[in-house]
Amino acid sequence: MEPEGDFCRRHLLNASLLRLLGPLDGVRVLDAGCGHGYLSRMLADRGAEVVGVEPARALYDYAVKKEAAQPRGIRYVQADLCDLPDLGGPFDAVVSNMVLASIPDWSTAMRACVESLAPGGVFVFSINHPCFEQLAPTWRQHGEYRIREYLREYPIEQTHAPDFHRTLSTYLNELTRLGCRLRELDEPGLAPAVASPSDGTEAYVELPNFLLVAAERR
Repeated sequence: MEPEGDFCRRHLLNASLLRLLGPLDGVRVLDAGCGHGYLSRMLADRGAEVVGVEPARALYDYAVKKEAAQPRGIRYVQADLCDLPDLGGPFDAVVSNMVLASIPDWSTAMRACVESLAPGGVFVFSINHPCFEQLAPTWRQHGEYRIREYLREYPIEQTHAPDFHRTLSTYLNELTRLGCRLRELDEPGLAPAVASPSDGTEAYVELPNFLLVAAERR
């Protein structure tokens, strides 16, 4: 994951996240679910004043050690997004990168992100695209994308912990209920030059595996 994340973050997510956040010099940003801190460091390197929140001890410890070794002025807090302490907000921007789909109580976490913003602040989040969550595996198996269920919520089993499938309307309608104004949706595609048929990433050229949402707190 160093220094700019894994393959999908480097080639599909990072550029879109940074574009949706806009200029960062002097901007106060909450990295909500910062993991080991790679995005926090990218934001700080672009002039942002960053607070990173992460509940997992090992990831939090790594981020803190990285900050101690290469100080960027990032403040890391070990906390759950569903039960945030006082972080010294409000923030100009909140970013939640590949986090909400991993949280059972996702709506409480989304509310905490929105409530951390100053009025007019931007909330940017990314998730696996609800329509194409199993894109690479089914492309490898069938040479096309296949889906049988969409309208119900269900866990997607993974190696360490499940993600959760929820419909696109579930996330967007909750933003509306929280008083946000949608700014932009982004469905990034992969550049053909970096795609490979051997690992299924060629599917990312044709269909979006990720969805990014930018919304403004009213």
